[in-house]
Parts: sequence; C-alpha cells; structure tokens
Amino acid sequence: MQIHFLEGYIQQIYLVEYPDKILLLDGCCRADVETICCFITDTLRRPLADLKLVVVTHMHPDHAGGAHLIRKKTGAQIATANIAGHWYSGLDGMLMHWSDMILALWVAGRKKKVRKNLWYARKLHADFYIEDGDVLPGFEDWQARYTPGHTDRDLSLYHQKRNCIYVADLFVKVRGQFIPPYPVFYPNRYRHSLELVKNLHPKTIILAHQGEIDFHDVNFTKLESLAPSVPVTHWRSVKAKTKRALGLVK
Repeated sequence: MQIHFLEGYIQQIYLVEYPDKILLLDGCCRADVETICCFITDTLRRPLADLKLVVVTHMHPDHAGGAHLIRKKTGAQIATANIAGHWYSGLDGMLMHWSDMILALWVAGRKKKVRKNLWYARKLHADFYIEDGDVLPGFEDWQARYTPGHTDRDLSLYHQKRNCIYVADLFVKVRGQFIPPYPVFYPNRYRHSLELVKNLHPKTIILAHQGEIDFHDVNFTKLESLAPSVPVTHWRSVKAKTKRALGLVK
C-alpha cells in the first residue's frame, strides 16, 4: 500500500494505491476530479477503472463535491456513514448547501486559486452505507470510525497496520495552532470524537487541510478546551452578527 498526497483545490487529496486497486479517502471538490483522473492515468500509468472506492467522510463541498462525477468517470463505488436522511435536507439544507459552496470559494480566493465550478448534488446517493467499526468494502485493512461533531455523519478512516488515521476536518491548523473546525453542530459528540482518536493513539494523523502529522504534535487537552459548549453554526453566526449590527448586544 502507498498513500499518494496530492494538492487539491482547497484541501489535500489522498489516493491509496495497491497492486490491483486504488482507494480515494475522501470525495474532494468537483474541481479536483480532473486532477485525480490525470494522476491515475498519467502519473500512476493505470486505468481509471482501478479506482474502486471513494469514501465521503461528510457532505461539505471539499469532501463530497467530486464523488458522483468520479463515479461516473471511473466506475468507482461510493461509501459513506449510515446516517438517516440527507445532511442538506429541507429549505434550511438548501440554503446551507449554497452557503457552504460560497464559503469554499472564499477559501479558494484566500489561497489565490482561480474560481472554479464547485456545484454538486446536495443529496448523496452512495453504494455502501457503513457503520462505526466496519471495514471498507474491498479495502478490509481500513476501518471506518464515526467521529461526528463537525456534522452528524463525519467519518474517520483508520489503518491499523500503518497505524494512521485520516480524520478529515476533525480539527484544522490556523496560525500554527490546532483548533476545532467551523462549523461544530454537535459539541458533545465532537468531544467524544476527539476522545476516540486520542484513545486510538495512532502513530500519525492525516488531516484534510494539513497533511500527515505526528500524533504527539496534537495537544488534545488544548483542543478539548477550545471546543465550543454550544453549537457554532452558520445561522448562529448570522444571528449574532445581525444583533451586533442592530446594537442589540454589546
């Protein structure tokens, strides 16, 4: 097994290569699909059909945005957490879907990336819905672990033999410090997810926006202290800013 680390549109791309198959650890952005396909065919010199599975760790644009298009181009199957309903359901879900794509474009602008089309379906239609502790279909050396908090369906992917875990957006690095992501919809679940990873004590942790880091580089006690006690979400932020603008709060 070899993990290839690629620079994506606003996040890292992780392709796991085996002699007879390839795994994509997350669904990436729609803007990353060409990058992934070209790397497989031009750099790895392998057919696109060797990509067998794409995992969607959660539904944000840089983790689910390319999944359906990748399946269409390669024939790969999609796996995600077995959580009831769609993350972007209802009117609120539609608005949040748009706001998340706008936020992704804002991040791209901060990275001085050319603006690209990030549109993707707000409802994921996966081939496999996996439970906490299940192995990935066709890739039994990888185990899925539920690590919600950022959303209700976040997955982390643990490789016991290599002793590494891909945690997607469980935490991010800003100004040299590891902090909780934005948003955090479920603070209590988030703390439990941090505890799960800390207790696994992997050798390395792979982050969606930072690369692979040593476990001992992460101060989990500090992360837990920075975790919010109430949900930190789009709508709460908008309401707080509106109240401040109207002079309703000091």
